[in-house]
Order: sequence, then structure tokens, then C-alpha cells
Amino acid sequence: MHTISKMKVSVTGCGVGIVVIVLVIWYGWRFVNWVWLKPKKTEKYLKEQGMKGSSYKFLFGDVKEMVKMAKEAKKSGPMINLTNDIVTRIQPFIHKTVSTYCKNFAFTWLGPRPCVHITEFTMIKEILANYNKFPKQTGGNPSKKFLIKGIVATEGDQWVKHRKIINPAFHVEKLKVCSSCLTYYNMKVNGIINPTFLA
Repeated sequence: MHTISKMKVSVTGCGVGIVVIVLVIWYGWRFVNWVWLKPKKTEKYLKEQGMKGSSYKFLFGDVKEMVKMAKEAKKSGPMINLTNDIVTRIQPFIHKTVSTYCKNFAFTWLGPRPCVHITEFTMIKEILANYNKFPKQTGGNPSKKFLIKGIVATEGDQWVKHRKIINPAFHVEKLKVCSSCLTYYNMKVNGIINPTFLA
């Protein structure tokens, strides 16, 4: 009877051991698929579509290089010569990627997920016009639906409605007025108010 209970314990221990081994193999496979196999397959697919971009780097992708370039841009000091060419200071990694691989579109890696950068105006216009074919990314924090309700978070017909409401605010005439107000405010703050400015 004592040996039978030992056999039951050893059979139960073997069963638990097998279940643990199967779970470790299952989750190990899912992890390897998530951090290596799926990104490499996606990279191959993107290159077959004619896109160019950086090769996938294990787990982190291009995040380390993005952070490094952003820190270098921040260390370079204030912009003395104000020009419209500020992309190299604000988004140095994306500027380098687009200028290195392709001017219209290129891809980079945010961890194991690809990020396609599109800079061609007609393609951007097509994507924004065909909101049903190009849905916004879902997932992440579920409280976003309750906290963020605007043109960035909405989809479909609600997005079109919000865009129609906000569109008149960005007409050229209104932006010119806004620009002159900002210039006046800047001059007032710096103590360089020119009386002929308002005339």
C-alpha cells in the first residue's frame, strides 16, 4: 500500500512536470515568434512590397538608436539660425531614415513592430481620404476610449464630422492672423514693441 501511494505521487509529479514543460515550451515559442520570427517575416514582406528600411534588431528594433540621436540633437544647443528646416533637430532618426532609404516611404522598428514613414503628399492624402481602408491602430490602454475623444482617436464617419468642424480653423487667412498675433505677443514679451506694427 505504501508503494502504491508513492506511485500515485510520482505519477502526479510526472503529470505536473509534463504540464509545466509544455507550458514553458508554448510560451517560449510564443516569445520567440513575437521577438524574432514574426518581425523577420514582416521585414521580408515589406521588402517584397518594394519598401526600404532598417533591418530588424532583436527585441529593441531601432529604439536605442532613436533615443541616442534624440539626446545628441538635444545636446547640440539652441537653434540660433531659425529656419524652416527643423526636422533634423526634432526628429533626427526619422529624417536620417527617410533620406537614407527612400524619400517617399521607409520603415523602421519600434521594438518588434514595424513603423512605416510616409512623406509623399499624395500618398498621405489618399490614406486620410480612405479612412475605411487604413484604420487607426487599436489596442493599448483601454481607458483611452474614455479619456481621448477627438480627431486623433475617432474613426469613420465620426472622424469626417470632426474634421469638417475643425477644418475652417486652419484656413490660410486665419493662420496669418494667428501668426501676426504671435509675433506681436513675442515682441511684447521681449520688450521690442514697434508702434507701427499694428498700423
